[in-house]
Amino acid sequence: MRVGIIGATGYGGAELLRMLKNHPHIEEVVLYTSSKEGMNINESYPHLTAIYEQDLKPIDPDTLKNEVEAVFLATPPGVSAEWSQTIVESGCQVIDLSGDLRLRSPEQYKAWYKREAAAKSIIDQAVYGLTEWRREEIRAAKLIANPGCYPTATLLGLAPLIQEGLVRPDSIIIDAKSGTSGAGRTPSAITHFSEMNENFKIYQINQHKHIPEIEQQLNDWNEEVAAVTFQPHLVPMVRGIMATIYMTAKKEIREQELRELYQTSYEKEPFVRIRKQGSYPATKEVYGSNYCDIGVTYDERTGRITVVSVIDNVVKGASGQAIQNLNVMNGFDEEAGLTLVPMYP
Repeated sequence: MRVGIIGATGYGGAELLRMLKNHPHIEEVVLYTSSKEGMNINESYPHLTAIYEQDLKPIDPDTLKNEVEAVFLATPPGVSAEWSQTIVESGCQVIDLSGDLRLRSPEQYKAWYKREAAAKSIIDQAVYGLTEWRREEIRAAKLIANPGCYPTATLLGLAPLIQEGLVRPDSIIIDAKSGTSGAGRTPSAITHFSEMNENFKIYQINQHKHIPEIEQQLNDWNEEVAAVTFQPHLVPMVRGIMATIYMTAKKEIREQELRELYQTSYEKEPFVRIRKQGSYPATKEVYGSNYCDIGVTYDERTGRITVVSVIDNVVKGASGQAIQNLNVMNGFDEEAGLTLVPMYP
């Protein structure tokens, strides 16, 4: 199969290149750009020298449809809204890693993203690509809205509890921490080395654009869930997300029951690993991999359940999940190109 990447100079695009290089079903990767035509990918990423020797090509749907069968849009918001419809109509599969197509309501998108939404016609075609819970829809899809990094960690951590209705829907608090790569490659004051080194920051209090995405999927699973408290932080590391999620149980429950629920829910999932009792995951334990590791516990004293969910934000939170979705869409082994052992230390 031949695939294209639009936005290869960002971190998500670079990670796609790393993993697709060893994908058994990908024979060629073609690089496109909406703004850097003619630049060689090595100018942006010297570590790809002698691995990928390509100039970035302009986006031309008439040419693109003859060069590739699928396209990854690893772009900032706005690019997918402009190009997804045209590329899908050309006959290519599209996996959008930006947030343009995740929210079903254009009004909600405009309110949270502070920009115009994509056309409703293309939003309605997109399948939300949380692979473990949307697999059947993904198999039949031509257009995937790849989930955000925070929502991936959060939703995989919450899914069994929410679907079983085991927690009070108004009690969910998501305390999330991310490495700075989640902010993208364009430098800013918040991610500047001098600002982040030996520092720990809370940001976008009650305003993060992943909040409606999380709430939308939780409400699909259980309509009692209307709103959650979600708060992200930046920590001085490059990769990784830890979502520590607190909620009140509707009734007393044994910790062993919780663990059995999670083990049953994810026993056939190759990329979700449930920790044993008393063991909780750390970000370094999934570094560079497509795994989501989850630990769960119940506090009898307070009646609260705590879930700890960790992912590599650039892999399972973006490019790895995108490739996982490509595999499902095309009937490949779901683990193809993704059997990466976490890097440690």
